[in-house]
Amino acid sequence: MRNMKKITTTAICSVSAIIGIVLTNYSDEIRTSRAGLELIGNAESCIRDPYNCPAGVLTVGIGSTGNVEQKRYTDEEIARRWVDDIKTAEQCVNRYANGFHLPQPVFDAAVSITFNCGCANMRTSTMFKCLNNGDYRAACYEFPRWNKSNGIVLNGLVKRREQEKLLCLSFQGI
Repeated sequence: MRNMKKITTTAICSVSAIIGIVLTNYSDEIRTSRAGLELIGNAESCIRDPYNCPAGVLTVGIGSTGNVEQKRYTDEEIARRWVDDIKTAEQCVNRYANGFHLPQPVFDAAVSITFNCGCANMRTSTMFKCLNNGDYRAACYEFPRWNKSNGIVLNGLVKRREQEKLLCLSFQGI
């Protein structure tokens, strides 16, 4: 009998389907626009089974890291977890970056990076200081600086930060 490796499959889910659920069932709970959700969702991807992200953190769904159980998640569970995570990032942007007054594209980009990097890392950042001072252009140009995980530049983060920067700069007042 030959040695057989156990074959495991990872169940992916549709970011578009999850965005549809969020916009249909939870849009009154979050401010992040469809453009912001698409940026975050496409950067994170959607996976039903828990996995370790590049930083070694147990993750599921669309970048959700809190209280991850070892099970396969449904679309509704993923959508609910994502809304809660988006709300956490939005609360940070509102509290530490004058989020209530940010133009929508700037807000969406700030929520995306906060979702990815965490409030503790962002709240004292130069980017948030610029947002608090109304210097949106300077804040937008801070995104590329946040391209590392554990000190290593990751191509996925380089691409994500460029997309966030472009979304941030899309505000007509800049």
